[in-house]
Amino acid sequence: MMELESYICRETCAYCAYEISLEEDSLKRALLSIKWWKLFTPDQCSGINKFVANFSIPLLSFKVISSNNPYKMNLKLVSADFLQKFLALIILAAIAKIRSRGSLSWVITGLSLSTLPNTLILGLPLIEAMYGKEASTLLAQIVVLQSLIWYNLLLVLFEINATEESINATSSSEVTVESPQRAEAMNVDEKDEGIKELRKRNIKIIISTVGKKLIRNPNTYATFVGIIWACIHFRWSVKLPKIIENSVTLLSDGGLGMAMFSLGLFMASQPRVIACGTRKAVLAMAMKFLVGPLLMSVPSLALGLRGTLLKVAIVQAALPQGIVPFVFAKEYNLHPAILSTGYSMFSLFSNCYQLKNKKNFRNCLFYL
Repeated sequence: MMELESYICRETCAYCAYEISLEEDSLKRALLSIKWWKLFTPDQCSGINKFVANFSIPLLSFKVISSNNPYKMNLKLVSADFLQKFLALIILAAIAKIRSRGSLSWVITGLSLSTLPNTLILGLPLIEAMYGKEASTLLAQIVVLQSLIWYNLLLVLFEINATEESINATSSSEVTVESPQRAEAMNVDEKDEGIKELRKRNIKIIISTVGKKLIRNPNTYATFVGIIWACIHFRWSVKLPKIIENSVTLLSDGGLGMAMFSLGLFMASQPRVIACGTRKAVLAMAMKFLVGPLLMSVPSLALGLRGTLLKVAIVQAALPQGIVPFVFAKEYNLHPAILSTGYSMFSLFSNCYQLKNKKNFRNCLFYL
């Protein structure tokens, strides 16, 4: 019996290493394509990222959500995960409100760093190797919640931030055109009234713009169609036609590799590994590996998670930076260097840690 368990553990760990190595190969090929072979222009890299954001990621989200049984969710685990992210959002919003340099853009980046780990590429095979098949099923429920709620919320925040920046730029240009004599002639009440009217108009513009863009976003449809189909499939055992199922599987499996490839293209276009600077890189690492697990442990212990359930919750929160938030950050050009640095530093450290295996020395130098 012990020999069988040992064999299963070895095979699972081998599978885990194989899955991770495939995604790292995609990253390395992208780095080579830019740094050495000069195969892609900046416009082409932007096009690849847009394809990943609007095509590969939605299909991947659909596959993950539709494969999970919504009638057998672990309520304690998904509640702890929800509370972790909600708590992080409240804290980050409060800090942004207090600090003079705080803004919605930093709330978005902080939320991505602290609560959206790499559950698909690293999490599922790693958790399965550590705690077994049942643990990976539990982690898949967190992935579903991320795809269904938090990635869509992230898109909403990105759209609000982009719309606000556009409105502020337009308002600033209108103010500069306005004559100084008219501004001096306006009394305090008129100025206050004008500010209130401007805010009301801006809110209406934001709601309208965000709503239209979300309606056109494929990821919005993929998540909700995925949960609807999961309810149908697990309730009445209805299956997709084989040709559709195979097509979705083929394209969604390629989504992870394409996302890693897009990350590699961005990393290669930066002048150094720590693209965002040492100070921001240290802060990002602290948010990822300290703040995230700490925020996860509070609701987990409060809700009574114990044993393997607690371990899965804490370990997944300490996983490296997720790829999907980077794809969104690159698409909206909002601190992509910070998110890419988190993953590049993890790849560098993981390869250097394994220097006892001599062939990994080349991998370590590769990122430098």
